[in-house]
Amino acid sequence: MKKVLRIGSRGSGLALWQAEFVKGLISRNFPELKIEISVIRTTGDRIADQPLDNIGGKELFVKEIEEALLRDEIDVGVHSLKDLPTVLPEGLKIGAVATRHDPRDALVAKKGLGLYEFPKGARIGTGSIRRKAQLLYLRPDLEIIPIRGNVDTRLRKLRNEGFDALVLALAGLERMGFRNEVTEALPFDVMVPAPGQGIIAGECREYDNEVSRVLGQINHEETEIAASAERAFLGRLGGSCYVPVGCFAEVREDGVKILGLIASPDGKQLIRERIEGSLQSHKYLGKELAERVLAKGGREILSRLPMQ
Repeated sequence: MKKVLRIGSRGSGLALWQAEFVKGLISRNFPELKIEISVIRTTGDRIADQPLDNIGGKELFVKEIEEALLRDEIDVGVHSLKDLPTVLPEGLKIGAVATRHDPRDALVAKKGLGLYEFPKGARIGTGSIRRKAQLLYLRPDLEIIPIRGNVDTRLRKLRNEGFDALVLALAGLERMGFRNEVTEALPFDVMVPAPGQGIIAGECREYDNEVSRVLGQINHEETEIAASAERAFLGRLGGSCYVPVGCFAEVREDGVKILGLIASPDGKQLIRERIEGSLQSHKYLGKELAERVLAKGGREILSRLPMQ
């Protein structure tokens, strides 16, 4: 048994909450294990004034953490699963996913208005092209403004920078104690979440058997099935940060139901499909759902996007 387990995390409040959450799960299973959290500043944190799709996407929040893993400077990298690419660097794997928190997106409105109550031209802030595309599909009369920053930073910008509302991940708001700020939790038929949204992942070296055993004790099987199905869907579509893609897998005792979406960034074209089947076939179902989306117009959307 290791004397010290080293967890690597970004330094934002939300990232540190997630790291502490994973630390707590491990400590309950291995109370004798000393655990340290090491803060690693990522490229995504350093370049905070540009839209993510202009600088390389959400993967920029994990690159330096993965490099630290490969250099054996840390033992576990803690991430929001939706930030992890579908293809990991050689030598790394997802060792565990924690029980999923609420995967929905949330509307936070300055005047408490619902999505269909905003006047024409209302300014809605989001840093996600997936959210932007779905908002414009539902309300093409809205003005969607790019916004970045930590959860508290974005809420401050809502108050001070002329936004009428924000759309954020509900899980992040709840983890940071801002659930009372939520105007509306957006249902899946309104806003399909990002693949892996609401899931915290622990990444480790592929052949580190000791760390793998530790992480295996905190892995949540139902969440792992959902995550694998959603990532199979995303992987078949290319997994690019330039593609407005949403996916949510609902796992039940008798099987899994998966909702998938691809849209054009301007929201003028949107394809939403569903599939269901056995738990054992969850990865196949994710890929098959992607094939159906591609066949119904997804290929045309992908062909018009950059860097495909």
